[in-house]
Amino acid sequence: MSTERSLESLTAEDFQGFRGSRFRLTDGSPEGGSGEAFEAELAEVTEYTASAPGTSRTPFSLVFHGPLVPVHPQGMYRLEHEHHGGLDLFLVPIGPNETSPGEDPTAMRYEAVFG
Repeated sequence: MSTERSLESLTAEDFQGFRGSRFRLTDGSPEGGSGEAFEAELAEVTEYTASAPGTSRTPFSLVFHGPLVPVHPQGMYRLEHEHHGGLDLFLVPIGPNETSPGEDPTAMRYEAVFG
């Protein structure tokens, strides 16, 4: 992952080596983003079935685990990693992480989808 690559050229493989890494996410929504930052761990990189003919990549998604509270709204966030630059992503909160029965969740999940 690098700031020199466009979102359209990124693939799931670009993120596989970052699973378990911490990222800094900053709310930069044009609709009045707060500029508030929080840390989240890249927990999942999921590649989906092959893309439709004429598309340049196989669709994939990233799931980050952030703090349970506050829940940050969906919107544009600046994603930064200390060694690998940054990029702007649209993130959606998808609910707390799943734990064993009787255990409380430990993180809020945020997803970015690349079609």
